[in-house]
Amino acid sequence: MSPRCVRAESDIVGRQDRPLRITVDGEPVDGIAGQTIAGVLLAAGRLAWRRGRSGAPRGVFCGIGVCFDCLVTVGDERDVRACRRRARDGDVVTTQTRQPVPDPLRDPETVSSPRPETVQDPAPETRENATSPGTEER
Repeated sequence: MSPRCVRAESDIVGRQDRPLRITVDGEPVDGIAGQTIAGVLLAAGRLAWRRGRSGAPRGVFCGIGVCFDCLVTVGDERDVRACRRRARDGDVVTTQTRQPVPDPLRDPETVSSPRPETVQDPAPETRENATSPGTEER
């Protein structure tokens, strides 16, 4: 059997997707009924919409509601997991940054990666005099 593509306009069942519009940080964003808020944001090209404690961009990580990286405010409801909440026509979504987070794939210069903390090596004399547990002199 060969694969066959039927255009939506030619399908006898008819078009099943219903367009919807949500507002994200004051800007209209179009989506399709059944998409999650994260799906609408991703389809609109927004890969991240908040920042973690380190300043790193956050968006969808797990996509199943476990990691809480995709939190947004929907209407008056805070800390909604965007990957779990289906978008509804007219939803007003506020991201935690209130502005688009730069996309590192399109412009890597706009994203600064957090620097790991440096751990100082103990002084040489401390290492030489240190004893392993159980090897102390008696």
